[in-house]
Amino acid sequence: MKHSNILLLLLLCGMLPLLAGAQRRADRQTLSDDRSFSMILLGDPQGYVKYAVNQPILELCTAWIADNIDNLHIRAVLCTGDLVEQNENAVPDSRMLDRTSREMWQASSRAFERLDDRVPYIVSCGNHDYGYKRAENGITNFPDYFPIERNSAWRGCCVATFPNRNRRASLENAAFEFSDPAWGKLLVVTTEFHPRDEVLGWAAKLIGGKTYAGHRVIYMTHGYLTNGKEARHIAEDRYDIAPGNAGAEIWHKLVKPSSNIDLVICGHTANGNGEFADNVSYRIDRNDAGKKVHQMMFNVQTLGGGWEGNGGDGWLRILEFLPDGKTIRVRTYSPLFGISPSTKHLAHRTEPFDRFDIVLE
Repeated sequence: MKHSNILLLLLLCGMLPLLAGAQRRADRQTLSDDRSFSMILLGDPQGYVKYAVNQPILELCTAWIADNIDNLHIRAVLCTGDLVEQNENAVPDSRMLDRTSREMWQASSRAFERLDDRVPYIVSCGNHDYGYKRAENGITNFPDYFPIERNSAWRGCCVATFPNRNRRASLENAAFEFSDPAWGKLLVVTTEFHPRDEVLGWAAKLIGGKTYAGHRVIYMTHGYLTNGKEARHIAEDRYDIAPGNAGAEIWHKLVKPSSNIDLVICGHTANGNGEFADNVSYRIDRNDAGKKVHQMMFNVQTLGGGWEGNGGDGWLRILEFLPDGKTIRVRTYSPLFGISPSTKHLAHRTEPFDRFDIVLE
């Protein structure tokens, strides 16, 4: 018995450092209310995938999300698009990237594999996801790397799609339904970059139709707001891809007339100075029904050293849906800093434009 007790004591002593380490995990985040659920927002990831050395940062972000699905009650992952820097280019320009388009698509696909069959992720394809280098046309490799059948988590919530510019079935234009006891029915609708009139018409009919008219709607599209304090609706998208609508037209044709779009999320615009305040934006307008519409732009691509930096320092946003059924608590967090005890004090942004509550009507 004595030998057994001594052996057990030694084993327990040996495990103590491991147990202590598990309790001090630097990346473990919590919700402010355990009854909440969350959605995670990823800003434009193009800067991560265009250089081989940056790609592990995007993989760290999705690995962190996968590790926190249960802890943060994550219901969905939202991405503002630009999964690649160039959609269809075989000769990299060494001044701005060192990966071919195929290598960039493979990198984005590999990062999101960690979420497959575990949680739905919803992407608003960006201008860099189309054409050859920058939306010269509507060709995209997105449905080849992210087919509808890829992630079984989509099957339980994807309720509608609309063909892309090449008349292919694709999640570029899609709607996803979620339910919660406190929030009721939620619908997340995403559309292609510079969406065509028929896409906006499809979205308007879907959102306002009998099935979803009573849902709270989150609308996602890549290009919609300018960056910084101005936070204007983009008046013109200067790309060859056509036909389509810029942010101001999207507001007037879809968002403003819809009575149940509560929140718009976008990316796209940025300032190469790497300052947070110049790479996010937020505004509130009233729709035709007199209700407030909250609109948020989040783009990380220059936040890790400018245009040719590390792609965004791992910054993402935790959107916590509080159990009051109307408040979304926004926190800006970096798993890259949070993963290490020596840098976790840098992992939370605390400026008013980084940490705030959205209260829906």
